[in-house]
Amino acid sequence: MDEFFKKPEDDNEAQDQTKRDDPYASVRRESEPYTFGPFGANQAKPSISEAPNSDQPHDIVVPGSVTREYRPFTVSGGVERSQFGSKPPRRTSLRSAFAAFLVGVLAVGALMYSADRYNWFSDDIFGGTTKAATEADVKAASNPVSNASDVVRPNNIAKIFEQSSPAVVQIETYANSRSSAGNLWQDDFFRQFFGDDYGQDNGGEDGSLQQSGMGSGFIFDSTGYILTNQHVIADAAKIKVIVDGYEQPFTAELLGSSYELDLAVLKIKGSDFPTLKLGDSGSMNMGDWVVAIGNPYGFDHTVTVGVLSSNEREISIPDSNGTRNYKHLLQTDASINPGNSGGPLINLLGEVIGINTAVSSQAQGIGFAIPTSTIKDVLENLKSNTKIPQKPVPFIGATLQDVTPQIAERLGIDAKTKGSFVREVLFNTPAYKADLRQYDVITGMDDKSYDTSAALIEAIKTKTVGDKVTLHLIRGDKKLDIAVTIGDRNEFETQH
Repeated sequence: MDEFFKKPEDDNEAQDQTKRDDPYASVRRESEPYTFGPFGANQAKPSISEAPNSDQPHDIVVPGSVTREYRPFTVSGGVERSQFGSKPPRRTSLRSAFAAFLVGVLAVGALMYSADRYNWFSDDIFGGTTKAATEADVKAASNPVSNASDVVRPNNIAKIFEQSSPAVVQIETYANSRSSAGNLWQDDFFRQFFGDDYGQDNGGEDGSLQQSGMGSGFIFDSTGYILTNQHVIADAAKIKVIVDGYEQPFTAELLGSSYELDLAVLKIKGSDFPTLKLGDSGSMNMGDWVVAIGNPYGFDHTVTVGVLSSNEREISIPDSNGTRNYKHLLQTDASINPGNSGGPLINLLGEVIGINTAVSSQAQGIGFAIPTSTIKDVLENLKSNTKIPQKPVPFIGATLQDVTPQIAERLGIDAKTKGSFVREVLFNTPAYKADLRQYDVITGMDDKSYDTSAALIEAIKTKTVGDKVTLHLIRGDKKLDIAVTIGDRNEFETQH
């Protein structure tokens, strides 16, 4: 019953007491039921004291509104002055602001002038360089290697292609049906490594010839002289050349070729053909940009771009006629595919620096080109079909292998014997004429022992053609010495 007769004054006193204990209780109840602080409930405290004196005025709280004391962030970065009952700030006059701006401009300008005039920020005090050092750096960098053009691909590729592609030709070879069936690049590795596109049956020509191969070449003389690879036109009974801008293909004449160098020169009838200039492959540096143009897979005048990777590569590629030993090849990552062989490798001046010749069948981006330094030495010989001078290769004309305990046992000699076992003696070679025989064991030469066949062969290569050497042999149960005159492998291969 006391609750019904409670006086209003009692309620007011209870509310006053609650305000004195927590003056912001009504705000939290009605406007901030949740908080997002890391500790759950909002731990912020009001700026006024928790137990204000009764004679101090309290902030007036309107239910349903948010008191500014609990705002975690403000747009301006601070609390508004009027919240604490202070007077609003005085407005700054336009004249005062403009004057301050002029003062700032003059101060900054003076500092900039002084820093430039007295070289403040280039002094050793600030860790910079002095004016003398700067001038020395400029002199030292007067001829630097610029990296600017290495960042992106050169922008003259299109111009190079426009000027060079008319001189690049497509070469098609034809062979007799019977011979092509038996000799048409039977070694898959050889075909892949050379990167040439050969059709197995592309139809006959006049009932007797069928297309046997396809490659590339380029015109280097306006009267119709064409450079290409020897393996592109090898064993061809007929060679056709397709020149850009001419409706009908030309029948080409083979002037000269070199199996060892894998080079050939063709001639087509006509004049005023577009040409490509032979440049200097020796002037190229590793990383220089190069452009390859050819007819991969029959896609005529395909252009690819890359860089020069090396200029002294040596590779050997076996084929049905022997083994081609290439030296001083240019390596590039410009894409080379079947049909590119014989096409030009061009520098950024539009000059030919090599003939695209081979690709690695087990890798991507590894191609090889014969350098112009090799081409220029033999070009006239190829044009006139005269013999190309070759460096003599010393040899004796025997096939050798290391002596093993098993071979020694079969021969009936000491199992500890070291030397070179003669597997074969080629007819009419220096070894044949000196009466070196199959199954002989060569233990040394000129009073020096050679335990392996590789060591003996290297020793023979150091000799000069025409030198006479003494070979120390074991033949059955006898020890013999025979005199052999060192011969030239090139002459022997030419005779055969």
